Amino acid sequence: MTNQENAIRRALRQQLMGDRLMGVTYVPVPKVLDERTLRGGAKVRRLDAETLAQKEQSLRVLDESAVRNCTKCELSATRTQTVFGQGSAAARLVFVGEAPGYEEDRQGLAFVGRAGQLLSKMIVAMGLSREDVFICNVLKCRPPNNRDPSADEILACRGHLAEQLRLIEPEVVVALGAPASKTLLNTAVSIGKLRGRFHDYYPSGVHGEGPSIPLMPTYHPAYLLRSPSEKGKTWDDLQLVLQLLGLALPEL
Repeated sequence: MTNQENAIRRALRQQLMGDRLMGVTYVPVPKVLDERTLRGGAKVRRLDAETLAQKEQSLRVLDESAVRNCTKCELSATRTQTVFGQGSAAARLVFVGEAPGYEEDRQGLAFVGRAGQLLSKMIVAMGLSREDVFICNVLKCRPPNNRDPSADEILACRGHLAEQLRLIEPEVVVALGAPASKTLLNTAVSIGKLRGRFHDYYPSGVHGEGPSIPLMPTYHPAYLLRSPSEKGKTWDDLQLVLQLLGLALPEL
């Protein structure tokens, strides 16, 4: 069997595994992955102990002194608790959703409801764990009845998210759903048109000012629960993320 045939066979097996973990019930045409995707790489950044401790401490301070005491919008009066997010301070990859839901508000953790369970499967399908990445939301408080975040709420809370991303310094951001994607990219373009390719996220908040981070918009897990036929597109997006990070898909 030739090297090319081996690569195609490996890509097909990896695709099938990802489909199974993501709950996709059909088999898409396999893609031939290039050597960068198959060679593997570090799941988190290799930071020295002092740098890692500083990042972890800075995130704790942001949570305890700014986020938990935040009263910048009316959601502070209706929340059970704030939801800062969780994961590795050395994460190369950060997932950003729109806002906490009922379970997140109750437990104080991001993505722990049904959508969170699907997100966990997506992360496992990528060969990662929740401990390897960082998971958070644009809003740190739950909107009543899980409604979409308002413009005023996003404006009040986006500074907390920007500081999280500044402290973590991820190599890639995955924006889950339209509100997160539109907020981070400052655009009104639909998620259907945004997904499938990388965009530039500027931590400075100004397009073209300072360094940028590659950002991949994709569908929110809650949407995928309602529209499972879109899981294949989401898996395509996540494979592009793995390729950019130089991480190999897990073997069957």
